[in-house]
Amino acid sequence: MTIRHLKIFIAVAKCSSMNTAARELYLSQPTISQAIRELEEYYGTRLFDRLSRRLHITPAGQELLDNAYQVVGQFEQMEKTMQKSYKKNIIRIGSTITIGSCLISHVLNDFSQAMPDTETYTFIGNTHTVEEKLLRSELDIGLVEGEIHHQDLVMVPCIRDFLVLGCAKDHPFADREEIHVEELNDQKFIIREPGSGTRALFDRFVKRHNLNTRTAWEATCPDAFRNAILYNQCLAVVSVRLLERDIRNRQIRIFIPRTDELERSFRLVYHKDKVFTPAMDSLRNIVSHYHQPDWLSNIPVGVLME
Repeated sequence: MTIRHLKIFIAVAKCSSMNTAARELYLSQPTISQAIRELEEYYGTRLFDRLSRRLHITPAGQELLDNAYQVVGQFEQMEKTMQKSYKKNIIRIGSTITIGSCLISHVLNDFSQAMPDTETYTFIGNTHTVEEKLLRSELDIGLVEGEIHHQDLVMVPCIRDFLVLGCAKDHPFADREEIHVEELNDQKFIIREPGSGTRALFDRFVKRHNLNTRTAWEATCPDAFRNAILYNQCLAVVSVRLLERDIRNRQIRIFIPRTDELERSFRLVYHKDKVFTPAMDSLRNIVSHYHQPDWLSNIPVGVLME
């Protein structure tokens, strides 16, 4: 039994005639007769009584007709929806929280100008969550700051970034030109959650220098980092881009490591079997033009020493 069977059955029930239904559907009368016969054999019951060259629907036929209208209606609605979807271009972009807070809106604005007929859907989460959604084909492409480990995902470095040590302007460190790494022992920190690329880089930094820091806050929200630094005397090691506004306003003092151990790249990530669409290619081209922040040259910064 198919949708075609049901459409023929509905036409015959409306016309009370196989010949008339055949003309309306542009089919032959034997084709109509065969479809009704197959339906009756399939359900094991008569659907029409044939009296005086006219068809009269049976109680079983009426029950099928009521359901057939509903099933065919839902099928036709599905067809319209799917045909509309095929005509609509959409790209599903995953972004990690740091990138989502300081870059993705600018990237999407550039993308909308380059691809005005393509809609975008953006998901913001940590690196681990974006990775899983790419593997389940819930996203087409991702822009992440953390490491991707699954062998089925391709990573393309595209934007240079680095982490800095940040403190409030009234923190005891704020007036210093240099901070030595060992001075971070027993200091209060706000840190990112497990699964975050920033957290992974910070954890490696702490382990490398054998530090014993105090975790006062653990958060995903960029505003929580800002508030913990400004109002709760916490230190944070985060992307320089995340604190731009308060760094520019001299509310947060930053210390840049003398080494490159807190440097990283934001990466485009996609599944190796994904067909690379023009929209994905356009996004790749756009993010390749984003560079290191140039406003830092006008900001007095400290140095984080080994």
